[in-house]
Amino acid sequence: MQSPRWLFWTPTLIWGSTWHVILYQLAETPVLSAVAWRFALAALLLALVAWHRRQSLHIPWRLHGWLVLTGSLQYGLNYVGVYQAEHYIPSGLVAVLFSLMVFINALTGAALFGRPLTLRFAACAVVGVVGVVAIFWPEISAAGARPQAGLGLAWGLLAVACACIGNVMTLKLTARGLDLVPLLAWCMGYGALTLVLVAGISGTSLAAGHSWAWWLSLLYLSALGSVLAFLAYFRLSQLLGPGRAALTSVVTPVIALAVSAALEGWRPQALSYVGGLLCLGSVWWATRPVLAKLS
Repeated sequence: MQSPRWLFWTPTLIWGSTWHVILYQLAETPVLSAVAWRFALAALLLALVAWHRRQSLHIPWRLHGWLVLTGSLQYGLNYVGVYQAEHYIPSGLVAVLFSLMVFINALTGAALFGRPLTLRFAACAVVGVVGVVAIFWPEISAAGARPQAGLGLAWGLLAVACACIGNVMTLKLTARGLDLVPLLAWCMGYGALTLVLVAGISGTSLAAGHSWAWWLSLLYLSALGSVLAFLAYFRLSQLLGPGRAALTSVVTPVIALAVSAALEGWRPQALSYVGGLLCLGSVWWATRPVLAKLS
């Protein structure tokens, strides 16, 4: 069995770096095009992984409606919502919104999968979200000065809702006996197709980038940011429950800011350091007993 620590830190570290890598994609292609290319390639890579493992890609056609819905939400509308939100509000506020997945996933895990929600975990989740707010407080406090901040918040909440629903649907489908690799291959493929259709309706170009930076970033986002990270994330969700898996959304902003400080010139304030310690400390305290028992 894979170590829960490995399953936790793999998507957390990867997704913490993807915020910077995405910039190389958006420098040359529109959002819809960049994300569609990302998940189309990821679906192909997952199909190759399934072939290597001798796992059949066949899924009963009666379930494909659920696959289309899951893929459209998780890998389509979710990402559209994130990037649209960042047109109107600071990226830090979007990160805070996604940290709310800790609570939503914990509640759905308790209601749908029989995962108990302990007072200890709830307290750690609250501390973690407070830490994220502290890190991004300068950006959050400036959101009210933006005339379309409400629209940005609406897009951000839509993205969080799509991500949470997609998580639950994926876990429900695996609970019905579907292998995770073929399931994600179909869902990411349908997510990419959804984005292609939206791009066609909106008249957005689907042309690929032309530089080595664009192609290398696409490979990174597809192979690591989509295939490896989501496989590890959903394995962790199956093992510990969706609530504890969502703690990745608390630590990811801390890592993203470290990358930004190293590569983009971001300078943290004293409150940012306090927030980072709160995030990491809350995750350590929430998962320490479970990880020590299972690893």
